[in-house]
Order: sequence, then structure tokens, then C-alpha cells
Amino acid sequence: MGMGTNLLWLGDLNQSRVLDAIRRADSISRVELAEQTGLTPQSVSNIVRRLLEAELVLEAGRRSSRGGKRATMLRLNATAYYAVGMHIDPASTTLVVTDLRGRVIERSHRRTPSGHGPARVIDSLVETVRRTVRSSRVPADRILGLGVATPGPIDAGGGFVVEPPNLPGWHRVPLQEELESATGLPVIIDNDATAATIGERWSGGDQRSGDMAFVYFGTGIGGGLVLGDQLYRGTSWNAGEVGHITVDAQGRLCPCGSRGCLELYLAPHAVVAEAARRRGEAVPDLPRRSAMAIESYDRLCRDAEAGDEIAVATVREAASRLGQAAVSLLNVVDVPLIVLGGWGISHVGPIYQEALREAGDERTIARAMRKVRVETSLIGDDAGAIGAASLVLYTTYSPRVSSL
Repeated sequence: MGMGTNLLWLGDLNQSRVLDAIRRADSISRVELAEQTGLTPQSVSNIVRRLLEAELVLEAGRRSSRGGKRATMLRLNATAYYAVGMHIDPASTTLVVTDLRGRVIERSHRRTPSGHGPARVIDSLVETVRRTVRSSRVPADRILGLGVATPGPIDAGGGFVVEPPNLPGWHRVPLQEELESATGLPVIIDNDATAATIGERWSGGDQRSGDMAFVYFGTGIGGGLVLGDQLYRGTSWNAGEVGHITVDAQGRLCPCGSRGCLELYLAPHAVVAEAARRRGEAVPDLPRRSAMAIESYDRLCRDAEAGDEIAVATVREAASRLGQAAVSLLNVVDVPLIVLGGWGISHVGPIYQEALREAGDERTIARAMRKVRVETSLIGDDAGAIGAASLVLYTTYSPRVSSL
């Protein structure tokens, strides 16, 4: 496509910290930047000058400071650059183009031809990227790169997707190389739930700073962790696999090879099957990634939202399983916030929130010392795709200890 640009310099950790502080605030002064970052006023001024020259930051008027002098305010120039985000779900693929704040400029959505193998899927993805970027009318030289959120496991070092349970035939697919070659864009790949976690952190500003666990509801159940305001990936970049916490040691065999994993009870096809059992109906034979399973699950969630007794009871049972897994998670990482996101939480978020609050407040080891906040995602149903675009923004601009 020939429309990519090199990922922009940011120099050093201090510059990243200053830009991150500006990004999180609606507007902020140089004095406030020095207070927040611990840098000297002169260092802040030098960094701000470079950011202004790079057009990443704009001056946004003046306001009175505590000393009486009118301070020049700074804000992120959100339209300086853009990122493309792709979320490959076994059932459907969503593509977005976002600005630097993670706001969606263009969006497209199509069914994933996952049953036809990786080559067919990749060809389809490339064409979708081309069409969506054209529709966005974003200048080609302003696109930083393409972020891809895909089911794990991920071999991040080589950009491979390795034996994902929900994508048949994907044994060791060089997805990063294939997409870079076909689109001309720099490509970053990550686990779909981890990408959604990054998107929540990036777009959420101060509301999502600090520590949190993100639980992603899609065709499967995934998660991500932010610890010390840094994304925690784990040794193999596959940390946060909440869906594979065991909640029934004697349970069914999971595609991951374990038994009784949380995902076996929360995945859309499993929830639909449980509702049928409760109604005394024949359990439908729905492949987990099928459009019929997704449609049936959506109807069930809408019924639960409307107060249907069996639908509510079914979702509450699934939520209690998540609460069981959350107790284990919270006892290990002790975060103050759990965020629930992804299209699978639509219509039933309050039921899951109630179950997780109860589990956190009544069954975790630190319950006498803190209350766990449980909130739904700020970036909505497109968390995976927005998170994928945020992979590019986060990798380019977010301050990380590894930068030292």
C-alpha cells in the first residue's frame, strides 16, 4: 500500500512522561507538568518545545495560576497522527482508524472466514485495511502503523500466532510479516484481551491510571493486567488469561488442554447451552465461533436485560463463576479495579458487576482493608479494535520503565 510512516521518535523516558501527562489531561500548564513528573521547570520547557515543534502538542489559551500569572495551557494534538486497529475474533473482524486519543475516525465490521484457514483470512484482512483507510480520508503519511489484536497464544518476538484454540488451522502463522508485506504499514501484534486492556488504559486517561485487571468478553474470555501503571505481559507475553483459570477441577476438557476453565462456562455458546438446559429444551449444537451462537447469545443477554427469569438466572450463574475466578485473581495481584469489556458484556454488565463486587468484598483475603471497584469499559463494544490501534500509540508514546 505504501502508506506507512516510521514510528515517531520520542527520545527518552522523560519526554514520554511529559507527553503522557498532557494526553491524560484536557489541558495542563508547564508548572503542573513539572509537579506531576518531578522534572525541573527548565527540563519541562525544553521537552514541551520539542513536542510543539513535532506538532504533537498545541498551546490552548491561558488561565490564571496560583501565583497570579496567566499560564499557557497545553493539550494533545489528537489529529497529528493516527493508528489503524484490527481485532480478529473467530466470529468477526472489526477494523478502526483512531486519532492519538483513541477516538474512532472510521470503523468497519465483517465476518471472519476462519473456517477457510489463515491464508484466506489474511487476504480478507488486507483488503479490509485498504478499504477502511481509504474511507477514513486520513493522509497516508499520518498513519503510524497497524495494531492487530488476535486470540493467543502469541509469539511476539517473531510476530507469530501459535495454535489459538478458537482459530482452526492456525498452527504457527507469521501474521506480522504477512500483514506488513501486504499493507506497507508497521505492524504490532498482541493478544486480543491484552490489546483491549491497553486501549482502556490509553483512552481512559486519569480514570484508568494505576493498577487494574481487565476482563474481556468475546468469543472467548480473556484478560489483561496493568500494574504500577505499566502493562504486565508476562514472560511469554501471555499474562492475564483469566478465561483459563480453573473453576471446576473435575469439569469438561477445555481446548487449551486443561479442565474446568472459566471460559467453558462464560463463552457465548456455553451460556446459550446452559439456558436451554434450564428451559428443558434440547441443547443446541452451536460451534463456539458460529454466527448462530453469537446471535443466540445476544438474544439471551437482551432477554436478561428485560428481566426474563431464566435468562437472568443463567447469566447470574455465569457471573458467579467469574466471581470465583476473580477471587483467585485478586488474591494474587490485589488490584483495586476490575474493568469488564468487550461485546459479550453488552446488556448484562450490571449482573456481572454485582457478582464481582460481592466476591471481592466477601471472599478475598484483603477484603477488610479495601473495596474492589468493578466498572464496565469506557471504550465500549469495540474494545478489541480500539485496543489494537492503541497498541501502536502505546508502543510509540507511552512511558515505560524498559525505556531506561
